[in-house]
Amino acid sequence: MPKPIYLDYAATTPVDPAVIQKMRESLEQDFANAASQYFYGLAVSEHIETARQQIADCINAEPREIVFTSGATEANNLAIQGIARAYQDKGRHIITCQTEHKSVLGPCRYLEQQGFELSYLPVQKNGLIDMEQLRSSIKKDTILISIMQVNNEIGAVQNLSEIAQIAHQHNIIFHSDAAQSIGKLQVDVKALGIDALSLSSHKSYGPKGAGALYIKRPLIKLKPLMHGGGHEFGLRPGTLPTHQIIGMSEAFRIANTAFSEEHARIGRLKAMLWQGLKDLPGVSLNGDLTHSVPHILNLCFSTMNGEVLFSSLRPHLAVGSGAACDSAQSEPSHVLEALGLSRNLAESSIRFSLGRFTTEQDIYTAVQSIKNILL
Repeated sequence: MPKPIYLDYAATTPVDPAVIQKMRESLEQDFANAASQYFYGLAVSEHIETARQQIADCINAEPREIVFTSGATEANNLAIQGIARAYQDKGRHIITCQTEHKSVLGPCRYLEQQGFELSYLPVQKNGLIDMEQLRSSIKKDTILISIMQVNNEIGAVQNLSEIAQIAHQHNIIFHSDAAQSIGKLQVDVKALGIDALSLSSHKSYGPKGAGALYIKRPLIKLKPLMHGGGHEFGLRPGTLPTHQIIGMSEAFRIANTAFSEEHARIGRLKAMLWQGLKDLPGVSLNGDLTHSVPHILNLCFSTMNGEVLFSSLRPHLAVGSGAACDSAQSEPSHVLEALGLSRNLAESSIRFSLGRFTTEQDIYTAVQSIKNILL
């Protein structure tokens, strides 16, 4: 039996062959610790700094504003908890959104237990927050707003520049989870007015276990979550995984270089998928097509039981029902419930996420597989 067609790139992507080659070269030559002061360590440190510059260039930041982490989950925790701790004397109120990734909602819930006040903004039918609700949620002691750029389940793209403008009008720090952004959008932290930004390697065809936090320096303070060394400007101790950082920087470079062509190509594939499925009985769109990236299409199949639907598709398509981090839980998607879907409809929804290796033939086969099940 042939392998199922992979249409779950929002969860994780294959590592690009060019990235694997860069990592292999790094594993062979960068064996020393980048923090060591002898010749071999200094050479590795230079390679780390070249990668830091390359990642900074991808988002129009300065190299000293990039802090390497184990992924976007750690970057989100470092940003949210680190900022909250650094500014708690000024205030203890934080604003986020109901449809954020669990790596944002988790630290927010934790901070609530520590005495911080959290406001969780609802979203509209298209998955976007209402800017007037954001303004009305701001209090005198609000210190942080954290809103993701691209939603990992429905692909909704928030207006970060407007959110940043509102935040800065009230002297509030603005953080965004951009794990899904590199290669899907052109990200410019200066143009958008972002103070802190979380990045993921493996969502952009790089290796798992690598990520970064952009933190606007020297304006934004941050308290580290871990202690034990002066690595990463004193914000994140631990020996750096050189080959993974090299892989991440190469993945980002390729994603930015191929952005225009891939954005258009995947947009055509998404349109082809939607046209093939939209008229089937019980099919409806979660979110909308206008305010979203072309890489994600989330559909509800109301005429089928969710468990039956996924078991029927499993031999043919590798697709998602929500965030990969929630796959072991029986609860339906909190994102779809925030859009107003019932539990049954949320469980009968599928996220199709298209990527660099998706072909027209894949889309055609996916449409035919679903039609064979529904009709």
